[in-house]
Amino acid sequence: MAAKILPVVKLATKVTIAGGALYIACDSGLLGSSEQGSEALQKAKAAIPPAVEEWMKYFGLEAQLPAMPKIEFSPLQSWNSGVRWTISTLSEAPTRATDSTNQGLKYLKDLTK
Repeated sequence: MAAKILPVVKLATKVTIAGGALYIACDSGLLGSSEQGSEALQKAKAAIPPAVEEWMKYFGLEAQLPAMPKIEFSPLQSWNSGVRWTISTLSEAPTRATDSTNQGLKYLKDLTK
């Protein structure tokens, strides 16, 4: 009986964890616009160090953690640069395909001479 229930319990646990992670991601704004993602990143930067200190005190750890590095990262700028690169690459695709085809034909002609 337990052998039949264990896979169901494992599946239910995995689905619960995945659902909870998805709920938290949606609730915090990670899956929204780039502005919402940037706000969520700022909230995380403010919340993580106090939480780590609290857990260190809870477990009795007195070790000093290195200072958090300063990361100058803007999701908004990264998103925009990615979109620009993608659109630029798509607009150049026909020209590059034509050039590659011409080079291939030239190569084949040189082989047949």
